[in-house]
Amino acid sequence: MIGRAEEAKAKAEKARKPRADAQRNRDSLLKVAKAAFTRGGADINLDDLAKEAGVGVGTLYRHFPTRDALIEAVYRAEVKELADTAARLSAARPPLEALREWMKVFVDYIAAKHLIAPALNSMVGGPSQLFAESGAQIKAAIESLVARAVASGDIRADLDPFDLLRALVGVANVAASPDWEASAKRLVDILVAGSRPVI
Repeated sequence: MIGRAEEAKAKAEKARKPRADAQRNRDSLLKVAKAAFTRGGADINLDDLAKEAGVGVGTLYRHFPTRDALIEAVYRAEVKELADTAARLSAARPPLEALREWMKVFVDYIAAKHLIAPALNSMVGGPSQLFAESGAQIKAAIESLVARAVASGDIRADLDPFDLLRALVGVANVAASPDWEASAKRLVDILVAGSRPVI
């Protein structure tokens, strides 16, 4: 009886996990799609995208049945990477350094979001629900990083983590010049210095 239960559990696990080649195909499609959306917005040829990713059109549609599904997946992958980066940095670096580095990665995320914004805006029904979900993940990431830095005494306890993100997003929203990313990354150091405890 126990053997059957374990066998059923193993089958369920196998059914949930994509095969390695299927995962590689999906990852390749997402990478190529992000680059294509960056170059040309949502109006890209999906057959060409599949070819560039080295997969058949059937594979593309098996993973992403619609253009909107592909756009959403690209955006979700960006947000997941940002959240995962917070965890990796927390595990590998001192609190203040982890926070600083993650904020610089966040600037890259803003740049990617700007680049795929036309594609996101083309989604049927708009991306508002998607943005709400991603905002929660990003907020949780910055809150955990700031909490570590506060606990270590590197950051003032009265700091609102979201203020750091607002400042960086504000720079991006007035980004008329091509060097806004470099400016935003310099701002990270200014924000971190200004967040230190008052002695």
